[in-house]
Amino acid sequence: MHKQVVVIGGGVGGLTAGALLAKHDYEVKVLEASREWGGCAGKFQRHLYTFPVGATLGMGFEHGGIHERIGMYLGLEIEKVSLEKIMKVHLPHRTLIYYQDRYQHISYLQKQFPHKAKNIRSFYENVFRIAKEIRKLMQSLPVLPPLTVGEWSRLVSSLNFGSLKLLPYFHQSFSYLLKKHSLLDEADFLHFVDGQLIDSMQTTSENCSMLIGCLALDIYHEGAFYVNGGLYKVAEALQKSIKANGGKTTLGRKVVKIERDNDGWIVHDHRGNRYRASDVVCNAPVQSLKSLLHDEDYQHIHKRAKEKSELPQWGTFSMYFAIDERDLPQKVELFHQVLQSEQGEMTEGNHLFISVSHPDDRFRAPEGKRTITASTHIDLSKWSKKEAYDLQKQVLEKKMVTGIKTIIPSIEKAEHQISGAPKAWERFTSRPNGGVGGFPQTLDHALFNSISHRSGLQGLWLCGDTVFPGAGTIGVSVSGYHVFQSITSHRHTLP
Repeated sequence: MHKQVVVIGGGVGGLTAGALLAKHDYEVKVLEASREWGGCAGKFQRHLYTFPVGATLGMGFEHGGIHERIGMYLGLEIEKVSLEKIMKVHLPHRTLIYYQDRYQHISYLQKQFPHKAKNIRSFYENVFRIAKEIRKLMQSLPVLPPLTVGEWSRLVSSLNFGSLKLLPYFHQSFSYLLKKHSLLDEADFLHFVDGQLIDSMQTTSENCSMLIGCLALDIYHEGAFYVNGGLYKVAEALQKSIKANGGKTTLGRKVVKIERDNDGWIVHDHRGNRYRASDVVCNAPVQSLKSLLHDEDYQHIHKRAKEKSELPQWGTFSMYFAIDERDLPQKVELFHQVLQSEQGEMTEGNHLFISVSHPDDRFRAPEGKRTITASTHIDLSKWSKKEAYDLQKQVLEKKMVTGIKTIIPSIEKAEHQISGAPKAWERFTSRPNGGVGGFPQTLDHALFNSISHRSGLQGLWLCGDTVFPGAGTIGVSVSGYHVFQSITSHRHTLP
């Protein structure tokens, strides 16, 4: 008889692990506290409209991408549209376009910065070379940091001669590469790059790991997609796969305690139900472990996970709008960044990521209507007191609407305007203090300094955005795959 596995949290990472295990006849039960699947990539509804709560730009669906590989393996179908123009980036004094085609992208930016044309070409060629070697290394989806002989063996077997070229860059931040190509003093270009890094890596070029930063800039050119409905469709497809393979998935079940029982585990939910399991997959931030485990068990969690669980995460402030299509500019792009700071500040409403629903996307809005999602990074420490919270909310709403007007001057005609502050995120996703996005991919947190999916306790596994490889649906899917492989002792691999 196969093992019984309880997955805590119905985000994309936990659902990935659950779907892969269920395909191989494991008895899977997924417990999700909220009423929606997807976690930070979930959705909510207001009247005729569906709003993706967070992640909206899809990557990893290209040939060889993690979503494509898992989708093929499980037989999932996700409706998506490839983007030729990925987004428009609105700086204070100019607007730049991010093209999917690599060399169209380089050529375009050379024309925008003619005095730095050679520097920009050499910079991107350098980025693409490094990223190509990293992708070769990551094709087999090795585990970092490796903690077992098997993980070390699989990592070493994925190395090739080209991997040696990466060694000098392991301890460099991304600003090293900008400096090398004499681009640090080109403010608009620097802010353009930082805008991409803050969204995908949760930090900017000054502190971002150079290797991870190269991968982040390169991945847009591997493939960027609009997913019909939103990325919650990935979560829903995984959930349906689990059920189709005999697993059980339950919404509205908040897990409050995990305790060891002989050779297995007992999981307790807020309604007093108990679930026995040989393995538990915790798709919750590492910050949640202390409250879920008994003190004695928590002391056996890997030291790095415990140390990092004390560190703060970013929060996000999001705004959601429903608007008549006639009130939008003609041929408005689906994705935008708006940078409102002359100094290139990337948080507290100075940097916005905005997505507009596709005119043919009937999952999100009726015909003739569109939805808009806008978000910004925030420092959660500024939201700890009620008086400051209410004031911050008013200030940010006003600041974000000003930024959105850059691309949609008539945004105030919207039928719905909804704000999502940290407490809303905490209620919706059950994440401590409403923290999102995992840890910034700095030298202190990336690659070998990441948190392993191995908790330190036998049969308790970690996945999600706080463990390797990090945030985004790509990162959490890989973490879910690592858990699947470890539970099955690497008997099954993706094609």
